[in-house]
Amino acid sequence: MAGEAPAVAHEDLLHSVYDAFNERDLDFMMLLLHPDVDWPNGMEGGRVRGHQAVREYWTRQWDIVDPIVKPQRFELLPDGRIVAHVHQVVRDLDGKVIMERMVQHIYRLDGAQIVSMHIHEPHN
Repeated sequence: MAGEAPAVAHEDLLHSVYDAFNERDLDFMMLLLHPDVDWPNGMEGGRVRGHQAVREYWTRQWDIVDPIVKPQRFELLPDGRIVAHVHQVVRDLDGKVIMERMVQHIYRLDGAQIVSMHIHEPHN
């Protein structure tokens, strides 16, 4: 469908972000994030803004837990945002699974960069 083309066009970008996150490649991830990116602090609450704040947040997170996130599918919203339906597995540093669930990451893009991301946790 023609309406899905933007989501398809950005799937490679979003797959690259998840791959880089799972590989802990912060330098590559920063290339994909807008310099003034608005990002959720899913661990401590609130939001972080900009490359340095996001870098520090992820570094703190990875010192405590080992999250792996894998997108299962993408959908384009009418306002142009893209929803990634993501399988998330969070382990402690010894490898024990702390949490496993599906969540939605909602992205706003500007060209080939992510401007913002929000987390939507379905309530089951």
